[in-house]
Amino acid sequence: MINLLKNCKLCPRNCGVNRLEGELGFCKSNENIKLAKVSLHHWEEPCVSGKNGSGTVFFSNCNLRCVFCQNHNISQESTGKEVSINRLSEIFLEQQNRGAHNINLVTPTHYVPQIIEALKIAKANGLNIPVLYNSNGYENIETIEALKGYIDVYLPDLKYFNDKYAIKYSCAKDYFTKASKAIEHMVAQVGKSQLDKDGLIKKGVIIRHLMLPGLLFDSKKLMDYIYTTFGDDVYISLMNQYTPMFNACKYPEINKPLNPKHYDALIDYCLELGITKAFIQGEGTSTPEFTPDFDLSGI
Repeated sequence: MINLLKNCKLCPRNCGVNRLEGELGFCKSNENIKLAKVSLHHWEEPCVSGKNGSGTVFFSNCNLRCVFCQNHNISQESTGKEVSINRLSEIFLEQQNRGAHNINLVTPTHYVPQIIEALKIAKANGLNIPVLYNSNGYENIETIEALKGYIDVYLPDLKYFNDKYAIKYSCAKDYFTKASKAIEHMVAQVGKSQLDKDGLIKKGVIIRHLMLPGLLFDSKKLMDYIYTTFGDDVYISLMNQYTPMFNACKYPEINKPLNPKHYDALIDYCLELGITKAFIQGEGTSTPEFTPDFDLSGI
């Protein structure tokens, strides 16, 4: 698997750089794993965080350039600490020993070969809790296929339907085309979402959508696609937590909080479609206070 880094095409950027020789592509990652924080996260969906928290492992760097990214210091400014594959496997086991309900791989795409090797080691040493792949959705099918048998739950974003928004706000041409095909492959791979007796997700897909100001119509188109394609086989997570941060100030139309009426309208639209398996957020989520402090803890 590590040899894939010689001609890196893990994501739709298809940079083709030799990361084993120190070449950097769009995500700015070399052969070494870089982490920004390891924690027990209590603010994910209820079926993910549960009572004990989700065992989040935040990876540095990213294959998107979202102008509003709340984690921009790690996603675009490369804040983090390099660790070995063996150390990553130890971190997985440490999270399990802390009582984490799952291992939550946050923005992992560009480190998939190393993650697979670390999971092999961790599983051989007793890792037995579900592994979640928490992704921005901009994936190559080949990479998702390589994860078969290692990932129990996929937690992808589905950010945009119209390419003009994907290009403008995330520098991602063909975002919907790539993300939708990847998500279809995720669902085919792990099957219908399943919760255990305690309401914790053990298997399946939760599709996240962060509403952006002024893009209600685009959000509705995404809901049309999700429900028409998957019905009740997946969960949907509708997020109203958009907070104008980073370079959002350069885009007046999104340099403001989400209109609560638009969020309510999207919920109503989902109900009209017949969607029942969805998580929604209450008021008070649009604040920088919910942004993690990437202090390298747990690494």
